[in-house]
Amino acid sequence: METATLHIVCPHCQAINRLPADRLGTGAKCGKCHQPLFNGQPTELTSQSFQRQISRNDIPVLVDFWAPWCGPCKMMAPAFEQAAARLEPKIRLAKLNTEAEPAIASQFGIRNIPTTVLFRQGHELGRQAGAMGPEDIIRWVRSKI
Repeated sequence: METATLHIVCPHCQAINRLPADRLGTGAKCGKCHQPLFNGQPTELTSQSFQRQISRNDIPVLVDFWAPWCGPCKMMAPAFEQAAARLEPKIRLAKLNTEAEPAIASQFGIRNIPTTVLFRQGHELGRQAGAMGPEDIIRWVRSKI
């Protein structure tokens, strides 16, 4: 029986890697830069990496839209990191600084921060405004996929 293959975008060099689904949690490394495809930490997104990460990954991508001046964003950051450690490699967690990338925030109608948006292959599956704890993040994501 043939194993399903997933496309996983490297969080370091943005190369698209083909990975057998059964190797997702085995410490797989990027074929181009040889960095780990998953490290249990949120990936920092920029205008150069955002679209590729949300549309070319075959796994869902949860994006935290945040800003450095936002108190609730700072409070949620450790919870988002804890959720990343528990949800990867089945879900990629990423952060987008709305101060550095206002065009992307505007494109997705982000009016309040923090706002988390769950994407699968470029399509929005759901969004949640406001700070959440790690258990709330995990529960919310699992309810959407």
